[in-house]
Amino acid sequence: MEATPFTIAIPDERLADLDRRLRQTNWARDYANDDWRYGTNGAYLKELVDYWITSYDWRAQEAAMNAYDHFRVELDGVPIHFMHVRGRGPNPKPLLLTHGWPWTFWDFKDVIGPLTDPAAHGGDPAESFDVVVPSLPGFGFSTPLDKTGINWWTTADLWVRLMKDVLGYERFGAHGGDWGTFVTTQLGHKHAQDLIGIHVSGAFPLTSLANERPWSIGEAMMEAGRAAGNVERAIEWEQRFASHIAVHTLDPQTLAFAMADSPVGMMSWILERRRAWSDCGGDVEKRFTKDHLITTICLYWLTDAFQSALRFYAETGWGQWQPSHERMPVIEAPSGISMFDYDTGPGTLDWMQDYYDLIFVERHSDGGHFAAAEAPETIVRDIRRTFAGRT
Repeated sequence: MEATPFTIAIPDERLADLDRRLRQTNWARDYANDDWRYGTNGAYLKELVDYWITSYDWRAQEAAMNAYDHFRVELDGVPIHFMHVRGRGPNPKPLLLTHGWPWTFWDFKDVIGPLTDPAAHGGDPAESFDVVVPSLPGFGFSTPLDKTGINWWTTADLWVRLMKDVLGYERFGAHGGDWGTFVTTQLGHKHAQDLIGIHVSGAFPLTSLANERPWSIGEAMMEAGRAAGNVERAIEWEQRFASHIAVHTLDPQTLAFAMADSPVGMMSWILERRRAWSDCGGDVEKRFTKDHLITTICLYWLTDAFQSALRFYAETGWGQWQPSHERMPVIEAPSGISMFDYDTGPGTLDWMQDYYDLIFVERHSDGGHFAAAEAPETIVRDIRRTFAGRT
């Protein structure tokens, strides 16, 4: 299982087709929506698209990504793309970073340098890591995916093969956010013997989406809100996530046909989530530049990944996760957890004490769902804290 070097090189004709589609957009009317209450605000969407057409430079973004070493490998019929960035230090620890939706591998761009070369960023070279950043199966350049049954727990199994069989690491650390939190937590549950430890931004029991109505988070949120005496918080938190979970789980292919035909439609769908889930106070550019937002859309559009990325939800919802052991703690790998206030749902964090082999749980007031992109310094610091002194 030898990985093949990979260079990102989107054909000119594909970029020309994208430009044509942007210029010929059939715009929906939008009114009484300055506060985004009905969804994506049309005026801001048009501003972004105008920037996309007149100022955005995909080739510059492509060059920035290609400054790192990229590879592809096929595991059990699943194409996997990953970056592998060697650490600069006396004994770098291997560290796997897993993204979520609507993230891409490039949401980790601001943590790679400090993690791999801490001395160049004012840190201790003894805290360096060999960083591996894969694209989830069916996301980005881990395409085309034509195999069913791929979800977060099957991905965890693939990641063990990637790190051990392909890259030759005996043991490794893992970090993740969103779907990456589930993948990383599963690694700490099923594959603890292969893990130095795990660090996650946000935390969920592995049974969170394993129920008879996997498209619905309403009951769980309301129950947690009542228990915490904060029903308003439960409703507000549910509003951020309910619509996409339901559609992605129940109708991923229905939505995919629309998005595969319209880059502006795809941007609208993803942009609303980047704004609503980040700690941006309603100003999405407080957390993400226009270039980063558009690059995120391009990494779904130019790879035809939107459809298979949605299937991740359906395969999770209908896959029926099963525990690998009944021991306590459920997560036996040493665990560091960074919780961000804006992204933390209702309820207490008491359940974590017995669920994980905890190193620490830290709450942060600054940052949201896309923690590695929103608060990279915080994530770097907490990753270092998690793995300090561990081999």
